Amino acid sequence: MTLAQNTLFLVLCTAVYAVNPTVILDNGTFIGSALGTIDSFLGIPFALPPVGELRFRAPQPNDPYRGLYNAGAFGPACIQQPLNLPDIVNPTALSSLTEILSALPTPAAEDEDCLTLDIVKPAGVTSESKLPVVYWIFGGGFEIGYSAIYNGSAIVERSLELGMPVVYVAVNYRLSALGFPAGKETREAGNGNLGFQDQREGLRWVQKYIAAFGGDPTKVMIWGESAGAISVAAQMLMNNGDTEGLFRAAFAESGSPIPTNTVESNQAIMDKFVTTAGCGDELGSSAVFDCLRSVSIEAIRTGINATPGLGFVEYTSIYRGWNPTSDGVTIPEPFLQMVLNSNIANIPLVSGDCDDEGTAFSLSNSNITTSSEFEDYITELCAGGNRIAVEPLFSAYPEDPTVGSPYDTGTKNNLTSQFKRLASISGDFFFEAPRRLFLQRIADKQPVYSYITKRMKSQPVLGAFHTSDLFNVFGPGDMTDYLIRFATTLDPNSGNTNVTEIQWPRYTLEGKKILTFLDGKVPLRIEEDTFRDEEIKTMTKFLLANPLP
Repeated sequence: MTLAQNTLFLVLCTAVYAVNPTVILDNGTFIGSALGTIDSFLGIPFALPPVGELRFRAPQPNDPYRGLYNAGAFGPACIQQPLNLPDIVNPTALSSLTEILSALPTPAAEDEDCLTLDIVKPAGVTSESKLPVVYWIFGGGFEIGYSAIYNGSAIVERSLELGMPVVYVAVNYRLSALGFPAGKETREAGNGNLGFQDQREGLRWVQKYIAAFGGDPTKVMIWGESAGAISVAAQMLMNNGDTEGLFRAAFAESGSPIPTNTVESNQAIMDKFVTTAGCGDELGSSAVFDCLRSVSIEAIRTGINATPGLGFVEYTSIYRGWNPTSDGVTIPEPFLQMVLNSNIANIPLVSGDCDDEGTAFSLSNSNITTSSEFEDYITELCAGGNRIAVEPLFSAYPEDPTVGSPYDTGTKNNLTSQFKRLASISGDFFFEAPRRLFLQRIADKQPVYSYITKRMKSQPVLGAFHTSDLFNVFGPGDMTDYLIRFATTLDPNSGNTNVTEIQWPRYTLEGKKILTFLDGKVPLRIEEDTFRDEEIKTMTKFLLANPLP
């Protein structure tokens, strides 16, 4: 660089410093952006790029920062799983699913080098401010999603209005085959559930650096929705419930410890991926990963594209190709077994669901139109062909549309004679039954709060669908206030100055009180967590006796 170029560079840097917020980490200077009372620092790398020899390995901490960093733009999304629609014969189902897919934002850029996080903080805070930290983990079925989708500024702005300022952190993590490899080769290599490991490495970064952004590393709350909420549960289960001092509370929207199996249960999908990526000759040992590290990212993408995608766009319904699984290391046992063993972090928790979690996931199954087709489908999908095992589910979830999902809508919204039945069984399978089991194991040991949201119940076909509660948080809405108070005080009610807002009772085994979010003139109500009690008990018994095939 010439003397003139050096001079121009220094002048430009000085101009940037004059108008943009900066933070110094190690020997590196990060230049963010300001908007009113909010400062943002985006796309900060929290680990070494997981490429080349670091592909399919646990995340490695960054080297100390040096030099100048532009933190004014989001980093790239991690490699996404394509969404491929099956042949949907029902026009209403196709229309609804197309509407859902069109609402999903497409990342501006995808890259294997994607381990970055975003920080939004109140302007003017210092290392002495020691503000609570909300650590957001996005959802997307462990196959799609990225931090840039979500407006963290809405959370921070609302926290300022409440007089309870927080720092917002959102983390990117590896997805699909790159984040959740499967098969016996993964167990041998000890590299399972890499996406969960990425999330935890981000939490370690927060411990080291968040004070520079005004945050308190001792006041971190992990928070997620859908796959992000399942990730929250995973972080509570990892290391036999040892948080390593990385977080002190958890907030989980539509996700609990789901029924998982072992890495070997996904062997066929891993084999398909590996073979298509060009490494089929190495299957059978951990040496397959040496081959996968040597192929191009285009070959990796091709392999991923050949495997099943997100549940709501596949006939496999809510089942996905790249589920988290027990690998013997990061997740030593299937989730539900760990819940039964009570290897769970003893921290305050909020956990809740939407009322009609299963509707969106059942749109792709509108080809199932008779009771016999329903029974054959559930037998194969849920029990690997063991009809005796699933017989109790057939009677617990009858064909009667008035008891199906969307609930409390009578005979309406039944695309086929089996749609509301499918929606009910899938919603309880992956959401309601796991949540209730989880809370029953911990409610008398630690502070727990639970909710059900029935807002948007009038949405045709979908009702109070999966992800609908996000509108009430990033909106922001009244759930935002509870979340901020919980992150700040570990009690969603503490500091509430709104005398008209209802007090959220703690969930206990005796009372089982939950907060219900409603449309209409009465937006909040306290109810008992006993809805569909017999059905969910039947489902829970089935889940505990029948690991996913």
